[in-house]
Amino acid sequence: MIDDLDLGFDEPERGEKGRHRRGFRKRKSGSGGSSRGKTFLALLMALFLLGGIGGGAFYGFDRIQNYFVTPDYDGSGAGEITVEIKSGALIADMADALVAADVVKSQKAFIEAAEANSRSKNIQPGTYKLRKQMSGANAVTAMLDLKNKIVNGLTIPEGRTSFNIYKLLSEKTKIPVKDFQAAAKDPEALGVPDWWFKRDDGKKVVKSIEGFLYPDTYEIPPKSTAESILKLMVNRFLSVSGEMKFADRVQEERKVSPYEALIVASLAQAEAGNKDDLGKVARVAYNRVYGEFNCNCLEMDVTVNYYLESIGKPTKSSKQMTAAELDDQKNPYNRKLRGMIPTPINNPGKQALEGAMDPPPGKWLYFVAIDKQGHSEFAETYEQQKRNENKAREAGII
Repeated sequence: MIDDLDLGFDEPERGEKGRHRRGFRKRKSGSGGSSRGKTFLALLMALFLLGGIGGGAFYGFDRIQNYFVTPDYDGSGAGEITVEIKSGALIADMADALVAADVVKSQKAFIEAAEANSRSKNIQPGTYKLRKQMSGANAVTAMLDLKNKIVNGLTIPEGRTSFNIYKLLSEKTKIPVKDFQAAAKDPEALGVPDWWFKRDDGKKVVKSIEGFLYPDTYEIPPKSTAESILKLMVNRFLSVSGEMKFADRVQEERKVSPYEALIVASLAQAEAGNKDDLGKVARVAYNRVYGEFNCNCLEMDVTVNYYLESIGKPTKSSKQMTAAELDDQKNPYNRKLRGMIPTPINNPGKQALEGAMDPPPGKWLYFVAIDKQGHSEFAETYEQQKRNENKAREAGII
């Protein structure tokens, strides 16, 4: 307690031989001497700050004052400025962004105002229209008012190819598709770490943005570029996959590189007609290419469709595909090629990533959709697969 300790000077006392001695001594709480001592000390400090160190006194006084008093602006501010609050931002991160834009005077002012307002937990990521030099409390209130949130949201569905995503983004932002295509040519410049582009299966590495444009709802900030939007999506992918420990787990548990597991997640996303089957389809892909069955054959029609889309041709159902299309030697995603395909074939969502990371155990090599809800039956042998196909025919699926 401050009141328990008095740092006042003693009155001069005469010692032996007439010399003065001066010192500190503890006084009793509440004594008159205590009050006089504190007043004397305060005056001494003021004299030292204002007179002893010249112009620097005011700087020193300001720092001492800020230690005890939260630096804050008064009122609702003036002018207009937009501030982006990024996905996953904590209150302290928001405060940093607001200080950098001179919306609030200090991080502490905003944090204290947020702590005092029980609704502050409802502040969402996005871009806000605010004023400069607002009080912390006014800044919190403004960010809770949806009228100040610039809504320019776009939802990217799970399993869309990069080609389709560029069209969606272009329609929303009016940025030409070719700008997105140009930005996507260098995935590492968009934030994909180089270690993602490593394979353990001996296949040539093809660096593609495919698979890294995470499906989600995004607030597109004003004056965005193709590059900044794709970076936003890549960063979201890295955040989600990082929280899942996707890369570590697939290397330790699946014994494949993260890039190959991402390819498997994209295959599961494309082939599974129901989210319940994502993990099982991933297991089939692992079994066919890496399993103990000595097949090394992927043979999924969705890879052919990806190639058709990449060269600007319409996609087809399995029944519509010709033998020449299924075994096109110019197609690097040829259904008949051995081993795993060069890149992901779409941008999988979290559940598809989970399915590729932790698929259920099973020796399945085949599957076929058997109802209109998209559920599939899985089989270990071709004989079982033929029986499942009969079920599908009876249900009018194939």
